[in-house]
Amino acid sequence: MISKNIKSLVESPSAGVIRKMFEEGAVLKQKYGADKVYDFSLGNPDLDPPQAVVDAIKEYAQDVSHNCHGYMPNAGYPFARQAMADKSSKEQGVPVPMECVVMAVGAAGALNSTLKALLNPGDEVIVPCPYFTEYDHYIHNHGGEIIRVKTKDDFGLDASTIKAALNEKTAAVIINSPNNPSGRIYTDEEIQAVVDVLNEQGKKTGRFPYLICDEPYRAITYGKKVAAVFPKYEYSVVVTSFAKNLSVPGERIGYICVNPANPEAKDFIAAAVFATRVLGFVNAPAFFQKVIAKSWDCECDYSLYEKRRNELIEVMDYAGLEYAMPEGAFYLFVKVPQGWNDDDLAFTNHLKNYNILCAPGSAFGGAGWFRIAYCVSEQTIINSKQAFYDAVHNK
Repeated sequence: MISKNIKSLVESPSAGVIRKMFEEGAVLKQKYGADKVYDFSLGNPDLDPPQAVVDAIKEYAQDVSHNCHGYMPNAGYPFARQAMADKSSKEQGVPVPMECVVMAVGAAGALNSTLKALLNPGDEVIVPCPYFTEYDHYIHNHGGEIIRVKTKDDFGLDASTIKAALNEKTAAVIINSPNNPSGRIYTDEEIQAVVDVLNEQGKKTGRFPYLICDEPYRAITYGKKVAAVFPKYEYSVVVTSFAKNLSVPGERIGYICVNPANPEAKDFIAAAVFATRVLGFVNAPAFFQKVIAKSWDCECDYSLYEKRRNELIEVMDYAGLEYAMPEGAFYLFVKVPQGWNDDDLAFTNHLKNYNILCAPGSAFGGAGWFRIAYCVSEQTIINSKQAFYDAVHNK
């Protein structure tokens, strides 16, 4: 018999809403033609991987040495861990040893291993809204409870709402910068304010909540830099992947990196390695550990995403829609127009009548908004202009 809990989740209206839209898009394209369907549902990067990644793939695909496809330590190949430690040292501005890194099956695998390593049954994880919709499931996977808190009007971090949610059950706070779905990059000052309340909580209760930084979009920014957290807070962890910045989401390669200043770093890594094994990941994909270790620091051009962002903004302005200006990633978070009572699900269903597929904001804890993923062709954006206008002006 199917698990009652899983059955109820599968049958819930919000279950896999984004993936369902992606599948609907495929059906609509067959019916009307790809050029007449405007599918902005899924954050599936359409830029090709950089040449250095392609070259590394070709090189390792030809490797026929003995045991080249065999097991390695659950934490990953030492050379891959060292490469990610070098990357983390560069990003965080502090020396990070290889021992603080665990290779993971994408950022999702990294986050699940991290949460399993940290959570006791009934522990709470604070998440500022809006947030990546799968956090709910990842936290519940490991017996935790998600505690959603409001951000500022511009979707910046609000330390006061986080402080109000803290208690002795708080195990962690997850922040995602650049944020999916808002594109917001949290400032140094905002993160420092959060760190201050976490330190205050730790000193008061003896339990310092972990600050988990989910950073798969870290490299995709438009003139702003993602703040380093390791110099600010000992109990910090970065979980990330190469799905978005190197355009290899299907290869499922990422890593966990714990702050080397963390007093329990050694225990955390041991727990994360164990979690990686018993969750059934066993280890990150061997082939792509080699590819990423060789190509992670290759030059990447994200100017096309910025160009598409600007083109999409022109479309929104023409249609008369309000939006939050994204500072990174490749999502535009748009306000549901007047006359819809902030019903984002109803409005995104209405958009389907014009062959426009967008994700409802309520799936991200952002009711009254909807998300447009602009990692699509420029022609899709340009062709959608009149369809958006007609959808907004014809209820």
